[in-house]
Amino acid sequence: MSDTAAPATLDCAETETFVAEQRKLIAEQSKLQAEALKIGRDRLLGPLSIGFAGIAAAAAFFGAGAAFVKLLGS
Repeated sequence: MSDTAAPATLDCAETETFVAEQRKLIAEQSKLQAEALKIGRDRLLGPLSIGFAGIAAAAAFFGAGAAFVKLLGS
């Protein structure tokens, strides 16, 4: 028969430290993933917000022009 060594005893404190570190890294990864999703959303909605601001500015200029023409026309 071959000689087998007894399995090493588990160090519970070291295991708990490892698990705590893994949980911390997983939480950090989740936080970074949420931030990346937010940046992606902002990148998608950025041009739309610029477009809507342009439309609102055009409407304001149109309204001001109409008021000016009405003021001078009467």
